[in-house]
Amino acid sequence: MRVLGIDFGTSNTVAMVRGADGRARPLLFDGSPLLPSAVYLNPDGRLLVGRDAERSARLDPARFEPNPKRRVDDGVVLLGEQEQSVPQVIGAVLRRVAVEAQRHFGAAADELRMTHPARWGEQRRAVLLESARVAGLPAPRLVAEPVAAASYYTAVLGSAVPVGRALAIYDLGGGTFDATVVRRSATGFDVLAEHGLSDLGGLDFDQALVEHLGRGYSDTRTTLWNSLVSPADAGQRRQRALLYDDVRGAKEMLSRTTSADVHLPALDISAHITRDEFEGLIRQYVMQTVHCLAQTITAARMAPPDLVGIFLVGGSSRIPIAAHLIHTELGVAPTTLEQPETVVAEGALFFGAAAAEPTGPVHSGVPRVAPPPARPVTAQPARPVTQPPAHPASLPPAHPASSPPARPVAPPRPPTISRPQAPRPPMTAPQVAHPPAAAQPPAQPRGQVAPGYSLPSAYGHGRPAQPVPPPAGYGAAVGKPPPVSAVPVSPRPAPPRAWYEEPTLVWTVALGVMVVIALIVLVILAAS
Repeated sequence: MRVLGIDFGTSNTVAMVRGADGRARPLLFDGSPLLPSAVYLNPDGRLLVGRDAERSARLDPARFEPNPKRRVDDGVVLLGEQEQSVPQVIGAVLRRVAVEAQRHFGAAADELRMTHPARWGEQRRAVLLESARVAGLPAPRLVAEPVAAASYYTAVLGSAVPVGRALAIYDLGGGTFDATVVRRSATGFDVLAEHGLSDLGGLDFDQALVEHLGRGYSDTRTTLWNSLVSPADAGQRRQRALLYDDVRGAKEMLSRTTSADVHLPALDISAHITRDEFEGLIRQYVMQTVHCLAQTITAARMAPPDLVGIFLVGGSSRIPIAAHLIHTELGVAPTTLEQPETVVAEGALFFGAAAAEPTGPVHSGVPRVAPPPARPVTAQPARPVTQPPAHPASLPPAHPASSPPARPVAPPRPPTISRPQAPRPPMTAPQVAHPPAAAQPPAQPRGQVAPGYSLPSAYGHGRPAQPVPPPAGYGAAVGKPPPVSAVPVSPRPAPPRAWYEEPTLVWTVALGVMVVIALIVLVILAAS
């Protein structure tokens, strides 16, 4: 099914589409997902929208309406000398969206979902329905903006909102601010409380920055500055539009960097603005939105810690001071996104999917990254460890039938008792001849241990309990050097240390030198 979601905003309109694959994609207007909601009546009677309307407004601003959403209660809008009904003006913007959606799908959308402020009544929603009909779109399914944002919070971000818990939505757009608390129910989200400021938004931030520049340059260049803020002809209106475009760009840049430059067209000057200066200008406006949010939470009979989170949406909520003041004043770190303008439109596409409980854990709203697949680990067979038995006679056969027979392990040596040895004669030069056969020790009966020997090893050789010098000529006959008996070796004395390596001596010499220097100084002072 081809679904189209539209968020008709005060300053900009955003549209998202979802095809058969279930993926949501933004519609682009002149390469941007943001379509200015402005409308301009051309002299030939055609209604231009978006950036075309903003460019044409420099010729005749009387034919220009920058914020049709604010005129929803007026019935008609005067553009030049002609009156246009509000549904016709809003429908012109929606018609541009419908054309782009049909170009994307290759056909008309099967379903339309449009968002509106939570406080809009039946009459305002009827204007929105009529505007969609004028634009040739199907009858829309209306979704409250905070409910769409909450649907995005759960369906797209995967953040958990259990049934019965509440979420606060902080929506700061270009011309308005809305604060809403929604509670999760078995069927979706219910609005508990909502409040807003209809005359506060990003446009007020732009105006505050322009007035700040005027205080710095209007005194010395009064005439030029007045021509910028109050243009009298098409050329001056063009310069005024360039000024506000540059101010808006600097405002957005200050959300990413600590400073920006604003070009003043008529004055041919570039003014340098820092983030601290800008935040000082708009701090009072942002504080109003934070207080409005606190009042809304109180109206819902809750405290900020009772919420599962505070979700920031709307293009102007990207300004860093907004999240900072919310965290400072309310004690809750809000969830922010890189592109908060598209949240409401995309959330409308997933409206209804919020009833399903998310299976993932709660996270901060940053899209998850799937972990890399684990590398298979091949278990290595453990080597069997044979514990020595307490007594040779108690050694049980511990070889499994499936394993090859292990080599016999020699039993532990019994403790031996040293006996006094006769003084050893001095070693003579090795002889080549083998020792006589009579010198070999007599064979012992099986099972007995010869004096001075341990039990026979696995290889049938006796091991002497005490080191005994081998017979003469043994090493030469076998081809190995004779073993050397263990002789205690006295440790090598440490070399003597130099005088400068003795700390005591060094300090004594240094102290003596200082005393001598002090005496010389005293003698010189006494002589003078």
